[in-house]
Amino acid sequence: MNKYDVIVVGAGHAGIEAALAAARMGARTLMFVIKIETIGRMSCNPSIGGPAKGHLAREIDALGGELARAADLTGIQFRMLNRKKGPAVWAPRSQNDRVQYSLVMHQTLEEQNNIDIIESMIDEIILDSKGKTVKGVRTNLEEEYHAPKVILANGTFLKGIVHIGGVSIPAGRAGEPASDKLSDSMQKLGLKLARFKTGTPPRIDLRTINYNLVEEQPGDNDPQGFSYYRDIKLRNDVSCYLTFTNSQTHKIINSNLDRSSLYGGFIKGIGPRYCPSIEDKVVKFSDKDRHHIFIEPEGVNTHEAYLNGTSNSLPPEVQRQMVHSITGLEKAAIIRFGYAIEYDYVIPDEIKATMETKVVRGLYLAGQINGTSGYEEAGAQGLTAGINAVLALDRKDPLIFDRSQSYMGVLMDDLVTKGTNEPYRLFTSRAEYRLYLRQDNADERLMPIGYKLGLVSDIRWQKFQAMKKIYRREMKYLTTKASDKHPKLKEPLKFAKLLKRPEISFPELKKFGYRIPSDVTADIQNRISLNIKYEGYIRRQMEEIEKFEKMEHTLLPDGIDYMNIESIAYEAREKLKIIKPTSLGQASRIPGVNHVDVTSLLVHLKKNKKKKGKK
Repeated sequence: MNKYDVIVVGAGHAGIEAALAAARMGARTLMFVIKIETIGRMSCNPSIGGPAKGHLAREIDALGGELARAADLTGIQFRMLNRKKGPAVWAPRSQNDRVQYSLVMHQTLEEQNNIDIIESMIDEIILDSKGKTVKGVRTNLEEEYHAPKVILANGTFLKGIVHIGGVSIPAGRAGEPASDKLSDSMQKLGLKLARFKTGTPPRIDLRTINYNLVEEQPGDNDPQGFSYYRDIKLRNDVSCYLTFTNSQTHKIINSNLDRSSLYGGFIKGIGPRYCPSIEDKVVKFSDKDRHHIFIEPEGVNTHEAYLNGTSNSLPPEVQRQMVHSITGLEKAAIIRFGYAIEYDYVIPDEIKATMETKVVRGLYLAGQINGTSGYEEAGAQGLTAGINAVLALDRKDPLIFDRSQSYMGVLMDDLVTKGTNEPYRLFTSRAEYRLYLRQDNADERLMPIGYKLGLVSDIRWQKFQAMKKIYRREMKYLTTKASDKHPKLKEPLKFAKLLKRPEISFPELKKFGYRIPSDVTADIQNRISLNIKYEGYIRRQMEEIEKFEKMEHTLLPDGIDYMNIESIAYEAREKLKIIKPTSLGQASRIPGVNHVDVTSLLVHLKKNKKKKGKK
C-alpha cells in the first residue's frame, strides 16, 4: 500500500512538474503537500514569463510540462516584452489569476493517472541498509512510504523564517508551517546546506488607487501565450499600472533602516541581487531619485493587487508610510504586508545535471532547494528531475540538456558547474547561443524529445508536424520564386531576398505579388521572417554550436583521480574533484579551471586511452 515508484515532496511549481512527468511516463507516483489548498500557489507575483523566464516556460511546454498551459488558461493579461530589441530577447509574459492558477494545477494533478496526493509533512529521508541509496520517506505522523526514487521540491519551507520588522515567525510561507526536521535529516545524509533570503511586497486594494496619477499598461492587441498547439483563447481582462517612488519614499526607508529585518541584523541569509528589496535599492542605488513600481492585479474576482518593486521587511506602520508616499497610492489600503523569508537550500555542487544528488543514489532535488528563484526555474528543474527519475527506474540513459540546446540546459549547467552564491535567476545574457534559443522556436528544439518520452500527446505532435510541413513548403517557395515587376525594383527578386530587407515585413510581400496561403499563420510568418532576416547570424551561431558540441561529447569517465593529474593546477584539481564534470565542455566552464588545465585533462584522457588500447 505504501510502495511507489517515485515520491515527490512538495506541490509547488517544481513538485507539480516532477510528479506529472513521472506519472505520465508510467511511474506510480506519490506527492506530499503540507496543505492541499496550497497546490500550485503563486507565492510571489502571480505572473509567468519575462526575459529568459518566458523562454523557459515555452521549453517546459514543448517537453510536455504543465506550467505554460496553466498560464494560458488563467492569464488575465499578456504582453510580449522587448519587442524594440532583437528577437533573441523577445519574451512573453502573462499576469495571472492567482486563485485560478492554483485550481487548474490542483485539478490537473487529481485527474492525472498514476498520482496519489497526501497532505502530510515529511520529516526524514530513509536510506537502505548500506546508507547509500534512498528507500523512502517518514512523515511527521511517523508513517513510512517507500520508493526507489524521491524528489525533494520543498521551496522555501526548509527551516523557513518569515521576517517583518523585528518580528520573526517560523514559517515556510506566511501562515504555513516550516519544515524543520527534514533539513536535519538532509544534513545527516551528508548534504551541504546554506541559507538564502527572498521576499515579497505588500498587496493593496485596487479601489483605493488614484488612477489619474498612475500610468496604465494594457495588454497586447495580439496576445501571445506560452503553450504550443493548444487552441486556448487568450484574453486581456485587466491593465497593470506604473508609478514611481520619490525622495519622500526614500527618506522614509532610510530613516527606518534599523527597523528593517534585513538591515537590523535579523537576517543572515543572502538575498537576490537581481530582485532586491526596496531597502536594498534605496541604499545601493542612492544616486537614483526614483524606482519603478508596477501595480499588478491578482485576479479577476478580487480587488487585491501586487505592488511589484516594493518587496521589504519593514514593520507594518513603516510599510504604510512608504506606500502612501508613492504617487497615486496616497490613500492605498494595504491588504497584506510584505515580508522577507529566510530558508535552507542545498549548495548545488551536491547535484548532477540530472538533478540527482551525488551522495545519495535515487534522491533528486528540484527548485528553490537548489538555490534558485522563480516559478519557471523551479518548473524546469522539476520536469528534469521527474524525467530522469523514471529513466533511471527503466535503466535508460539520463536526459541531460546542454547549453546549446535550451535555456533549461543553461540553467542546469550553471547550477552544477558554477554553483551560486545568491538566489539564482536566469537571464538571456547567460545564454551564449541566444539567437538560436529563441522563445518562438522552443517547439522545434525540444518537442521531439517530449514526444519520444511520451509527454507530448499525439494530437499536439500532429499539429507540430503540420506546421513544419507548411513552413518548409513556404520557405522553398520564397527562396525559388521571384516577385512580380514593381516600380521600386529594377528587376524581379526572389521573395526571400526581399524579405531580408529590414524595412519589409512578411505581409508586405503581397505588394510584390506573393499571395499568403490561408494556412500560413502569423506564427509561421514570424518564424519564416526571423530565419530569413537573421540567416547569416544564425548560420554562424550554428557553427559555434557545432564546435561546442564536440567538447560536450568528449565524455569524462567516472572515477578519474583528478588530484593525481599533476599537470593540472591544484585549485583546478580541487574543483574538478568536487564537481565531477561529465564532459570536457563542462569541465572547461568550472570557475578556476582554465584553458591549460583543460588541455592537460585532454592529454591525460588520450594517454589513458592508449594504455587501455595496448592492454
